[in-house]
Amino acid sequence: MREYLLVLFCTAAVTYLLVGPVRKFAIIAGAMPAVRARDVHREPTPRLGGIAMFGGLCAGLLVAYHLTNLGKVFSDDPSDIRALLSGVGIMWVLGVLDDKWGVDALVKLGGQMIAAGVMVYQGITVISIPVPGVGPVALSPTLGMIISVALVVVMVNAVNFIDGLDGLAGGMVCIAGMAFFLYSYRLWYGYSISEAAPAVLFSALLIGMCLGFLPHNLHPARIFMGDSGSMMLGLMLAVAAISVTGRVDPDLITAQAGSQTATTHILVPIYIPLLLPLAVVALPLADLLLAVVRRTWAGRSPFAADKQHLHHRLLEIGHSHSRAVLIMYFWAALIAFGTVAFSVTNTGRTVVLACAGFCLIGIVVLLLPWFRPKAPAAVQAIVPPRYRRGSSGRRRPVQAEVRTAPARAAEALAADPQTTELRTVELRAATRGLREPAPAEPAAAELSAADREILRGGGATALGGGRSGERH
Repeated sequence: MREYLLVLFCTAAVTYLLVGPVRKFAIIAGAMPAVRARDVHREPTPRLGGIAMFGGLCAGLLVAYHLTNLGKVFSDDPSDIRALLSGVGIMWVLGVLDDKWGVDALVKLGGQMIAAGVMVYQGITVISIPVPGVGPVALSPTLGMIISVALVVVMVNAVNFIDGLDGLAGGMVCIAGMAFFLYSYRLWYGYSISEAAPAVLFSALLIGMCLGFLPHNLHPARIFMGDSGSMMLGLMLAVAAISVTGRVDPDLITAQAGSQTATTHILVPIYIPLLLPLAVVALPLADLLLAVVRRTWAGRSPFAADKQHLHHRLLEIGHSHSRAVLIMYFWAALIAFGTVAFSVTNTGRTVVLACAGFCLIGIVVLLLPWFRPKAPAAVQAIVPPRYRRGSSGRRRPVQAEVRTAPARAAEALAADPQTTELRTVELRAATRGLREPAPAEPAAAELSAADREILRGGGATALGGGRSGERH
């Protein structure tokens, strides 16, 4: 375990340190596309974060190569490492080109299939489907390659699809990587299945890349991973799963687990190829399918962008950017670790299902826009000032100004909406509980009839400009 943690931390450290220079390079290179109508960010933000992640991946592989225990992964079956590097390299180059100049959707799909095909040709492919009691059901080489390429392309686009909010894709992939790391590690060291060794290493590298990049990508993001990062993460997640799928003999686990029931529980994440990674992105995948149906039904292209995705809806019902991301994190963790927990124990099925039910109820409660829990004072003390309610961050002075002199706040915001960074919904939230103060208070003199009229309608309209350029 120590070797994997060392690889993880080295990958995270190199990725973290490279983000700064990569961000400056992206600004100089002009990889800062203009804000589009469907964007959620308000200012042009540099992309090409995948360059830093690729550097962290190479550093992690270099460290793993020089470690005695992990060096066996390179010596025993080096084809997996070669396949990973070739597939990731092609996908990374394709993503960099798209981040800088933009690539047509069909061209991008063709490049993804080429990268997946090169990787599959070098050995990372689904060769069989494990069936307890029957054993591995072998697939023909052609069918195995088709299934593998399809799974890689689906996973790549699923991760790319959820890269719509700051920190969303990196966090969800990190959660999926952690769950798959625990499962693969248990297969290797718990059941002495050496075929799971590459998946453990790939998962550790994946976690390190995400952890190193997330501090720069959390809201408000300083840099985006872009397609160069999101497609690379999706490919690595698919590679980690395919490297295990079809290579583990269920009968071998049955002999060590002691019963067919225990084997069924253990094989849940690999009983169907890529069940665990696909389960993590099940919600975004469902959103993707609904988006395709919605656009096709409306007579538009399935690739046409809109603002009706799940994360957009969470924002529209009143959730903040960070809160919407946390809700998606909770969903991913519930599905990923719930699946792993189900495979770990066959006696606590009721306990696992009960915990999942309570988590589901909690997530549904969080979806209610009027639910505003207040953290204890001890917790608020460790929260960064800019995230505290009532702090002296960027938004609080504007809200205070709205309460005391709304006319001046309206004029200032109308003149420069990006500086004040206050949206229409935030103005309404700030003035919702406004009460006319007592005549003796100085603030009462400033609340003239014109000010109150601005607060009732005119101010909200004046403060609501630029809505179409808020989200990405």
